[in-house]
Amino acid sequence: SAPTSGSATATSTLSSARVALASASGSLVSGTLSLMAMGDGVHVTGDIGGLAPNSTHGFHIHETGDCSAADASSAGGHFNPSGEAHGRASAPHHHLGDNDNLLADANGVAHVNAHFAGVVLGGGGADDIVGKAVIVHANPDDYASQPSGNAGARIACGVISAP
Repeated sequence: SAPTSGSATATSTLSSARVALASASGSLVSGTLSLMAMGDGVHVTGDIGGLAPNSTHGFHIHETGDCSAADASSAGGHFNPSGEAHGRASAPHHHLGDNDNLLADANGVAHVNAHFAGVVLGGGGADDIVGKAVIVHANPDDYASQPSGNAGARIACGVISAP
């Protein structure tokens, strides 16, 4: 890859990563996500099943790559190395781990096509999301409540891992 000396922004040292989402909080939600370094951040695609038909769910990167607690509380709060307030990803101020809600289709499957700006894959810096957790919440993120959008229980959790 190209040298990064003199660059103001860290760049991904890995081109891709993956997440295997497992159910939490007694849900039946699971899925597999693929992450690719793209443009100003990381693009996430994949399918998450086991959701209620036509439901809406908060979707975030959390700060700790630990899904061992039954309710996924072990994943900590939203990934927020810059100390911002929670908000919609398109707003000027938000956690780097914030993203728009997922929408499940009539079969209870969310087809993820999301972009997290300002984060990288690898390198070990403050903005590196490898080793962090991805969480799907039971309820929609309201994009306003602090600290995490009042999105309810954590119904799926997976750790971002190098391929």
